[in-house]
Amino acid sequence: MRLPSGTFNISYIQDMMVFRTIHHRIGLAVFLILLFLFPLFATQYWQAILNTIAVTVIALQGLNILAGYCGQISIGHSAFMAVGAYGSALLMKYLDLPFWPCLLLSSVGAGVVGIIFGLSSLKVKGFYLAISTIAAQYIITYMIKTPFPQVTGGPISLHVPPVNLGGFVLETETHFYYLIMIITILMTFISKSITRSHIGRAFVAIRDNDIAAEAMGINLYRYKLLAFFVGCFFAGIAGAIWAAYSKVISPDDFTLMNSVWLMGMLIVGGLGGTLGPIFGAIFIKALNEACVIIGPIITSLIPQIGAQFSAALVEMAFGVTIVIFLIYEPRGLAHRWEILKESYRLWPFSY
Repeated sequence: MRLPSGTFNISYIQDMMVFRTIHHRIGLAVFLILLFLFPLFATQYWQAILNTIAVTVIALQGLNILAGYCGQISIGHSAFMAVGAYGSALLMKYLDLPFWPCLLLSSVGAGVVGIIFGLSSLKVKGFYLAISTIAAQYIITYMIKTPFPQVTGGPISLHVPPVNLGGFVLETETHFYYLIMIITILMTFISKSITRSHIGRAFVAIRDNDIAAEAMGINLYRYKLLAFFVGCFFAGIAGAIWAAYSKVISPDDFTLMNSVWLMGMLIVGGLGGTLGPIFGAIFIKALNEACVIIGPIITSLIPQIGAQFSAALVEMAFGVTIVIFLIYEPRGLAHRWEILKESYRLWPFSY
């Protein structure tokens, strides 16, 4: 990566720093200050949107490690969120455990379940691996609905106990906003640290050419299963937070379509980079909100198309967006952001 004029790396520590210059650090500090002051001047509606985006970013960071860095395509990521959500809710409801142990235990459980379904990655890859991960979606959903409906709530719903942090009960959007943002920042930092470590380099080697990676001494079995554990652990974190935030969960919150949406967000944002999940979640959420506003307007102007058009506009816009990005920007918004930064640094000689 090119550095701004006059900025040089004189040590390996400087070369590995994410925020290299004082301007980067000031920009980060200002962003964090604005992020935590946001509830002071934002309505509950906008806080709810950011809460939803932040939970999605956590899940996408895990999917990005699994698919973007290690190249193990998963179309059942929403099911692993369900493991974290139901695991946390059941531990809080029936064992009366505090929120933090439930969050950690349910996420580890999601990671272990991810390893079980990731065993197929040792023998198959690509399209066949994607199909095998869809099996996780149906099996996990079935286990939630059928064997013990009196415990899990079955196909209807499960009420989640309120989150109590040291005697302080989280009730409002603002309460959850600070909790979700802190966890999102922490998980993003952990994701960045993993991908910059020797584990992340091994993931990238497997993604680029697993035969060459094995020839270099990388244990494919170990790192593929580790990628599934880490990716599903992140999904479990997101699911547990979503359960606490929504207070009521059901299998309809974790469908195959939700898994497809997660993969679509990652494609739009860009695979193989920490910013990709953030850009993808924000872009698709903004697209959804725009469709919700525009749909009734179009229906009122052209009543011949029927009310079904307004209901289906979100899905149609999502499909068109994925096709456009795959054709014209396959590396996602994060890649376009990097090009923009390079042009700015080299201006006026950006050619």
